[in-house]
Amino acid sequence: MSAVPPPRTDAAATKPAQPARSALAFALLLGALGAALALLSSGRTWATATAVVAQGELPQKATGQDVTGVPGALAIVGLAALVAVFAVRGAGRLAVSALLALSGAGIVVGAALGNADTSALEAKAATATGMSGAGVQHVAHTVWPWVAAGGGALLLIAGLLALAYGRRWPAMSGRYERAGNGPRGPRRAAKQPDLDRPEEIWKSLDRGEDPTA
Repeated sequence: MSAVPPPRTDAAATKPAQPARSALAFALLLGALGAALALLSSGRTWATATAVVAQGELPQKATGQDVTGVPGALAIVGLAALVAVFAVRGAGRLAVSALLALSGAGIVVGAALGNADTSALEAKAATATGMSGAGVQHVAHTVWPWVAAGGGALLLIAGLLALAYGRRWPAMSGRYERAGNGPRGPRRAAKQPDLDRPEEIWKSLDRGEDPTA
């Protein structure tokens, strides 16, 4: 006689769901942290320099928004995509997950390109000196572009996790969806009219109801 396999225990049944739950927690944490880092770094100083004028040198500085608006804008897009992942299902969830990953990748590329860009400093120097061809010297870059790139990398990882495990993640509750016999559920039973009040009897007759039933 062939051996009968033992019944499947609850612990064994929940094992496949553990990676998906862990990925969900990591995606939420990494996505929120990545968007916060990208937004924070966009308002910080990315580069400093000096503009040479006849009276001496004028210090200049450029923030992330001065250099490029890509990281800040894509951080907002990525944060919205992170929330939207749980509002859609099926192919929509895959599309939103891909948008989340692309937002992170775009932040990394934008921050890397902005770290080597001096056009914002030159524009500020031209405004300060009143000379369109004013140059800058002693250019120095801060760590904030790389902080923005790190935030983009976290968003990218969150998007990849959503692409890999998003199909097994829960969606928003449908508790407010159409239920019962109508869009707001079953109708309440009509209140029994008071036969001692004539106005209640007339209201029942107007509704087509038999007040004596």
